Amino acid sequence: MAVAKRSIKSVGLVVKRDRPEAIVIARSLTRFLRLKNKIPLADVEIAKTIGAQPVERHHLGDHADLIVVLGGDGTLLGVARLIASRGIPILGVNLGGLGFLTEVTIKEARSSLQHVLEGNYEVDRRIMLEAVLERAPEALDHTESFQALNDVVVSKGPLGRMLQLEVSANGEPFCTYRADGLIVATPTGSTAYALSAGGPIVYPTLGTIVLAPICPHTLTNRPVVLPDSFEIEIHVKAPDHDTTFTVDGQESAQLGPADAIKIHRGRHVVSLIRSRHTYFEIWRDKLRWG
Repeated sequence: MAVAKRSIKSVGLVVKRDRPEAIVIARSLTRFLRLKNKIPLADVEIAKTIGAQPVERHHLGDHADLIVVLGGDGTLLGVARLIASRGIPILGVNLGGLGFLTEVTIKEARSSLQHVLEGNYEVDRRIMLEAVLERAPEALDHTESFQALNDVVVSKGPLGRMLQLEVSANGEPFCTYRADGLIVATPTGSTAYALSAGGPIVYPTLGTIVLAPICPHTLTNRPVVLPDSFEIEIHVKAPDHDTTFTVDGQESAQLGPADAIKIHRGRHVVSLIRSRHTYFEIWRDKLRWG
């Protein structure tokens, strides 16, 4: 869905520092932005190297009108959770070929940025999930809240036993899984971990969520697609103390036997700038469909 375009005066560059090609393209984009009378911003650890104005990473959303991510989908996921509440558009540049989220190639980076600065672009609004971890009443931090663009995963540890997960949807009993875990994914995340668990590929702008069990004991426990208006609640019933809760593969917490997780559509969306590549082209490229 297209959204109103904002005036762009400053651009935040998020650079994967361990990739030399990212440094090279970041320097090029910094020079280009200055020629266009725009203010290039970057994390204090990389700003001097690429010639940008230094800003603390967690304050980029306070100063930038546009974020350019030079990295991969993982880099973009971290940035998206950081700035989602600001509604700042993100242009993702993949350092390899195409990415599911970082849809622009290195060769296209400068021209794509110029199109954005000229207002010649469209934005997709990708839903997020909010996961509320409710711990046992005696816990010091009774509740914790997390945001996910891709997925929320409950899984057993490396030495853990098969989990028993009681799941309800909108307050109604849905399924009791005996499995290695359960993935709750957005349409954006349907091409991530959920895909490897046999989940469907969902068109990324749809209002749905995917539930995909990981190695279920019962083969009839198949991935399902539900409306994103539903709230999913998960209880770990087996007394296994090696259960992990993970958000976008980047944030995690250990679960206790009395903990519960409530997952629903988040209040914020992530604004991703569309590239000239269609979703079908990206799927064909990444999934080797020929």
